[in-house]
Amino acid sequence: RSVYDDQPNAHQKFMEKLDACIRNHDREIEKMCNFHHQGFVDAITELLKVRADAEKLKVQVTDTNRRLQDAGKEVIAQTEEIIRCRVQQRNITTVVEKLQLCLPVLEMYSKLKEQMNVKRYYSALKTMEQLENLYLPRVSQYRFCQIMIENLPKLREEIKEISMSDLKDFLESIRKHSDRIGETAMKQAQQQKTFSTTLQKQNNVNYGRNMHLSRGRISESKNEITLKRTFEDDDEHEEEILTAQDLVDFSPVYRCLHIYSVLGDGEIFENYYRKQRRKQARLVLQPQSSMHETVEGYRRYFSQIVGFFVVEDHILHVTQGLVTRTYTDELWNMALSKIIAVLRTHSSYCTDPDLVLELKNLIVVFADTLQGYGFPVNRLFDLLFEIRDQYNETLLKKWSGLFRDIFEADNYSPIPVANEEEYKIVISKFPFQDPELDKQSFPKKLPMSQSVPQIYIQVKEFIYASLKFSESLHRSSTEIDDMLRKSTNLLLTRTLSSCLQNLIKKPHIGLTELVQIIINTTHLEQACKYLEDFISNITNISQLTVHTARLYGLSTFKDARHAAEGEIYTKLNQKIDEFIQIADYDWTMSESDGRASGYLMDLINFLRSTFQVFTHLPGKVAQTACMSACQHLSMSLMQMLLDSELKQISMGAIQQFNLDVIQCELFASSEPVPGFQGDTLQLAFIDLRQLLDLFMVWDWSTYLADYGQATSKYLRVNPSTALTLLEKMKDSSKKNNIFAQFRKNDRDKQKLIETVVKQLRSLVNGMSQHT
Repeated sequence: RSVYDDQPNAHQKFMEKLDACIRNHDREIEKMCNFHHQGFVDAITELLKVRADAEKLKVQVTDTNRRLQDAGKEVIAQTEEIIRCRVQQRNITTVVEKLQLCLPVLEMYSKLKEQMNVKRYYSALKTMEQLENLYLPRVSQYRFCQIMIENLPKLREEIKEISMSDLKDFLESIRKHSDRIGETAMKQAQQQKTFSTTLQKQNNVNYGRNMHLSRGRISESKNEITLKRTFEDDDEHEEEILTAQDLVDFSPVYRCLHIYSVLGDGEIFENYYRKQRRKQARLVLQPQSSMHETVEGYRRYFSQIVGFFVVEDHILHVTQGLVTRTYTDELWNMALSKIIAVLRTHSSYCTDPDLVLELKNLIVVFADTLQGYGFPVNRLFDLLFEIRDQYNETLLKKWSGLFRDIFEADNYSPIPVANEEEYKIVISKFPFQDPELDKQSFPKKLPMSQSVPQIYIQVKEFIYASLKFSESLHRSSTEIDDMLRKSTNLLLTRTLSSCLQNLIKKPHIGLTELVQIIINTTHLEQACKYLEDFISNITNISQLTVHTARLYGLSTFKDARHAAEGEIYTKLNQKIDEFIQIADYDWTMSESDGRASGYLMDLINFLRSTFQVFTHLPGKVAQTACMSACQHLSMSLMQMLLDSELKQISMGAIQQFNLDVIQCELFASSEPVPGFQGDTLQLAFIDLRQLLDLFMVWDWSTYLADYGQATSKYLRVNPSTALTLLEKMKDSSKKNNIFAQFRKNDRDKQKLIETVVKQLRSLVNGMSQHT
């Protein structure tokens, strides 16, 4: 480039210089060739010599090669066979190695299929786990392994579905068998309770043996026999009674739980199980509408509930986590509230005390059974106290009917006893003591009627019936004693009192029956202390205890007696009114018949015979009845005279009326009932006597002169009464003496009557103004 850059014609100069340079190099090459030419010639000469030897060697080599080829063909064939065998051997070894890896996989998969066929699903899951974790990774490059891997999830789902189906079958099975499971558990609890009671009695006997050795040996041997029989009976029952595990196969639950746990879905299974069991609990707790009609309905209801919770308790103790104590407690509290509500409702429909008592016994066994499984049952025993009140109500209704039947069947006459044996029979039924009656010879009569011992027996039967409910309530003797006394008080103060009141008010109960009722209530009242002793004996609680309630029978029988007494007074008055209504006076008669009216004599005879029946009554009752009857008779006679419908009364009628009042006074003075002092009973007729005397004597001057004075002879005669009667006589005189006005004496008498009438009116007006 420097040549081209210098000057023009540089190219030519360059070429010239290049040619000069070439010529120099040619000269150098020629010199070198000339220097080495001899050596080259020598080498060619030696090479030509060697060529001949090389031709010989080539022929020899060719021949040797031919001969070697001929000799090596067989070796090659053998070598190729060896190589082929070696390849086969290597392949076989490889196949064996691979088969050794695959065979355990295939064996495990075959085992898995077999386990699936025989429904050993838990083992199948374990086999799957081994396949996935241990065997399949070793041969994962093979296609059949991929197929296996794809099938394993499907098999797991199949196992889950099958186990879930088994669980559903199990749930259906325990739903069907829960009543029998519960019945079995309740029988076992009842047997255990019976055994404990027998054992306790045996211990008491053994304790008493130390006090009375000789007698104790006999008692011990007898009780050992009894206890042995009890054991034998229990053993027989135990052989017959099946357990929950015998009735229901729980293996589906265990399998399903294990399967879901292995699959990692344990929580899903727990939730499903608990949800299904809650649904079953609601079904079990739903009673039949007719459950209250029979005890079997209640027994089936309780058996199903017990069976349900026995199964839950079994699941709680044989599994871990499927059922927890918190879950069972929550489920039990829900069930308990429902049970109490159901029993409250259905027990309220029960009207038969025997059914209520059987219901109570079932509730006690039900509570004891579940308490044995660890469930709290205090609320059930509280419910029993509510049912006890209802039981008492049903008892009261039943005994009300019994009392009514007894009263209806009673003849209301003293009990006749012909001999000592009959007397002892009555005394054995009713605590009767009467030293005076004991002195009398047979035959004789007890003062009470047949209803008294029957009522007394029924009251004791009621106490026994009430006691039956109090048993097994886990209450002290003091509480039981208090309950018995309260229920007995209700029987006496409400039921028996009501029956007595209704009996007394019945229209067919006459005076004789009322008298007998009073006597009966007196003896029943005296027997109340024996009823208290009876309750104390069966409860072993002394009446001296501070908290012991008293029976209110005294007040009950006193009230009934007072009602009977009042009814006696009422019926006596009604009977008197009936006699008064048949009175037939001729108020215009000119003179009396000279003898008392027939109706009045019949009335007095009736009263006399009636008061003779009253001899067995307390003195005050008979006296009050007699005084009440006389006062009512006096008032009725007075009202007859003053009746507004009666317009005229003649003096003859007054005289006849006076004869009747005299008979009344004679009856009163004859002391029909002992105990009256002086003429107390006669004072019942004092108003009538003074009024009649005033008109009979015609002593108006004395009456008017002494009116208002305490010493007046006619103090009990009211001016208005005298005026009413006098006006009736005045009208009668005017009607009957139309022509008598021309006789001077009659005119004077008429004027006197008018004068007296005016004076009496002035007295009446003065009294009204003063008032």
